[in-house]
Amino acid sequence: MPATNADAPVCLILITYVVPLDEVDRHMKAHIDWLERGYAEGLFLLSGRRNPRIGGVIVCRGRKPEVEALAATDPFVTEGSATIEVIEFNASWAADAVAPLFA
Repeated sequence: MPATNADAPVCLILITYVVPLDEVDRHMKAHIDWLERGYAEGLFLLSGRRNPRIGGVIVCRGRKPEVEALAATDPFVTEGSATIEVIEFNASWAADAVAPLFA
């Protein structure tokens, strides 16, 4: 699992739907449950739908290999409804309102 400490890099998990939205929606409850577990465990910092609705974005702490392993357990991915891309970066600037998340 990704590290939750301030020394860990930040990762973006980009989710891209590969099936029609009605099929994506069939797995929404399981995906929401998965997100709730990630937040409860302190892994996820921010998430939401992409606009237009072609997938989602999750911001979390951790190194790319661990975050990729975590993202691969998303029900959207395990059910074949979406693919993921993980982008690791070092957050060097943040607005005052969100800086505590990255301190």
